[in-house]
Amino acid sequence: MRWIAIFTDTPTMLAVRAQQGQAHLDFLARHKAEIVLAGGCRSDAGGDYVGGLWVLEVPDRARAVALIEQDPYYLSGARQYVLRTWGKAFEEDRVVL
Repeated sequence: MRWIAIFTDTPTMLAVRAQQGQAHLDFLARHKAEIVLAGGCRSDAGGDYVGGLWVLEVPDRARAVALIEQDPYYLSGARQYVLRTWGKAFEEDRVVL
């Protein structure tokens, strides 16, 4: 099942990113079979990150929550999320970024 996690960062997240950035990237790499797309979001090109977005391929909501809540960025307490199921409009088309 496909899920999207939309993250919103608090102002303290900038410091967390500086301290936990590599641990977060390592976490994503360890789980790339399930977190198939991930990246930070900015309000303006070149601005500070204000959140992020993941696309997850996991069996159920419980697994999505478990992954999110094990991420070093989430564990910092400086990030919130909304989790939604998601279906691609043209399922047969492969998307490569």
